[in-house]
Amino acid sequence: MRKIKAIEEKFFIWLSAFMTYSLILVLAFIIVVIFYKGFDALNWDMVLKTPRGGYYYGGEGGVLNAIAGSLYIAVGASIIAIFLGVPAALYINVQLIRYRKTQNTIRYFLDALWGIPSIVYGAFGFTLMLWMGMNASLLAGIITVALLISPIMVRTFDEVLSTIPKGLYEASLALGSTRTETAFRVIFKQGFSGFITAALLAFGRGIGDAASVLFTAGYTDNIPVNLDEPAATLPLAIFFQLGSPIPEVRERAFASAVILTFIILMLSFIARYFAKRYSRTNLK
Repeated sequence: MRKIKAIEEKFFIWLSAFMTYSLILVLAFIIVVIFYKGFDALNWDMVLKTPRGGYYYGGEGGVLNAIAGSLYIAVGASIIAIFLGVPAALYINVQLIRYRKTQNTIRYFLDALWGIPSIVYGAFGFTLMLWMGMNASLLAGIITVALLISPIMVRTFDEVLSTIPKGLYEASLALGSTRTETAFRVIFKQGFSGFITAALLAFGRGIGDAASVLFTAGYTDNIPVNLDEPAATLPLAIFFQLGSPIPEVRERAFASAVILTFIILMLSFIARYFAKRYSRTNLK
């Protein structure tokens, strides 16, 4: 019997290790392929210049407009998601701490919102945009992406807050703190590393999504200077370049993918750094 259990344990250990390293190899393979196909077309003009006449037909220029538009939309949407997500997550874990069924119901709906395809958010944002009389613009893209990433922000931060011992909450109340003071001065501080991770995860999802901004943000070769102007994004730039019949333009699509991948990887490293630095054991 012990031998069977030992064999089962070794089998599942090896299976877990195989699946883990397989995922790492798949990620490494994707990165290598993107860099291999896009490295030759990658240059400073891609990063520092906007498209010029006939760029998508082999002309000169770069994707600075798409880089700026992606950052504008992702930053704006992340700010909205933070203002919506932080109070919501704190409310679930502080005000509703004694109402488990209500907590689970809210989490169920948030998980459902998280799982909705981004194209559905894009269609909803487009409908909302028409109802409000807005044109395809930077503001419409920010609102749509904010709706997309808010459930991610709330649920990620909520999972971290749910691991904080309830005794800390009760001790804060016993010392005379109100629930609001407990939420923002005690619980939020203890879960700050999780907040950083949630914010950067939401930002990464927002900057890399194409479907939600396809009908709402529009597209332009210029860098938007007002919220009512259309904005290009890197995912859409990659999509349009890959659809070109010109090989040189398709190579630029992979170069744009390299830029986007680099941004996402940097976000991941930043998230890991701040999560470690501001872990609960290091907070004072």
